[in-house]
Amino acid sequence: MYRRVAATTIACLIALPVFAESIEDEALAWLQDFIRIDTINPPGNETRAVEFIGNILDKEGIDYQTAESAPGRGNLWARLAGGDEPALILLQHTDVVPADPAYWTTDPLSGEIKDGYVWGRGALDMKGTGISQLATFVSLHRAGIALNRDVILVATADEEAGGFFGAGWLIENHPEIFEGAGLLINEGGGGTDTDKGRVFSVEVTQKVPVWLRLTAVDKPGHGSMPNATSSVTRIVDALSIIKANPSPPHIVPAVDAMFQSLARNAAPEWADAYANMPAAIKAPGFMSKLQEHSAFLHALTRDTCSITRFEASNKINVVPPEAWAEIDCRILPDRPSDVFVDEMRELIKATGVEISVIMAFTPAVSSTNTPLYRAIESVTAERHPGSTVMPSVESGFTDSHFTRDLGIASYGFDPIVVEEQEWSRIHGNDERVSVDAFKRGVSDHLAIIRAVVYE
Repeated sequence: MYRRVAATTIACLIALPVFAESIEDEALAWLQDFIRIDTINPPGNETRAVEFIGNILDKEGIDYQTAESAPGRGNLWARLAGGDEPALILLQHTDVVPADPAYWTTDPLSGEIKDGYVWGRGALDMKGTGISQLATFVSLHRAGIALNRDVILVATADEEAGGFFGAGWLIENHPEIFEGAGLLINEGGGGTDTDKGRVFSVEVTQKVPVWLRLTAVDKPGHGSMPNATSSVTRIVDALSIIKANPSPPHIVPAVDAMFQSLARNAAPEWADAYANMPAAIKAPGFMSKLQEHSAFLHALTRDTCSITRFEASNKINVVPPEAWAEIDCRILPDRPSDVFVDEMRELIKATGVEISVIMAFTPAVSSTNTPLYRAIESVTAERHPGSTVMPSVESGFTDSHFTRDLGIASYGFDPIVVEEQEWSRIHGNDERVSVDAFKRGVSDHLAIIRAVVYE
């Protein structure tokens, strides 16, 4: 049974700034506590996060539901009921990647405030964004003003390992959560200051992960008497062919739009190229120069494969009967993954190596012509004069690919403004978020969602 938000007179809007101001300090304390909860994946233990969020919702009198996809792999969802417009989902994942304390300035799970920053694993990816969503959700409930649509808070497990115990599992086992939803905000974009102004990027699509396992079987033997071929040499030959034959660069529309937006604030040496990337990628030496400048931007111009795992014999003098390798391929969202896999099989066919698919998602792009995207544009323009908003493409992946498959317009965005060098701390050492930037982001996030649900 979901709790319905009581309608009040429009005069209650006057109270909103009070909630917005107080919620910022509450959110900061929540974030510190949230970071201290160990949800490192593996193993995840996201039920701990569900209990933390549930305790806050209990104090607010907000009903919610939970479900474990496996022991300890908790998921939570709550709904503020509103009008007949397509529902808006606030989607977050509660798991984080591992962190080695030996390489951190602070304890990775401390949530300590130091030098004006909150330090800890998840501060940026994505417990900080998750708390901004929770603060928005709680603020809407406290205001008690009739909404034009349902607003649904969804906190999931396992995104850092593919989402199959989280968002993917919920879609399969609790599809009612997503029925009637038309808009969704998740991780994947934010604000950065450049030499020419503040830029907010909104993720509208992402490269499609295609994780492949290469397996070779051949005659085993003694290391002192090598045969003409072996499982190991076959794998080495296949990997060498893949490395020597990168996919040709090509620019898909979403990437073209992103580069054209970047051109407005780019350094002179890059501005002209970004403004016309279909032509720039054909210039001799440009692709190497771009990769040296930014591996991220380079990755958006072609399908890529990274060789990440390789295993053969467990003894130096034994040629094994089987060897395998795994490669992390990411393809642009302009064709089905099975077409790419067929091309890879053809490329290495002569080596006798077999390819199996570990994981492959489907491509999808969200339109920028929606109330949520327009609210992001209007609110950031008002609160950050002179800033620009651009659609962006994520080289990695988020749980938004699951919801785009459902036809839900899904955006990766948190209005927090983060210094460019801070983004590199995500999945790295000393992850942290500025206290001032976080608190302002909480307020901006609420303003964006308010613009959608009260329009």
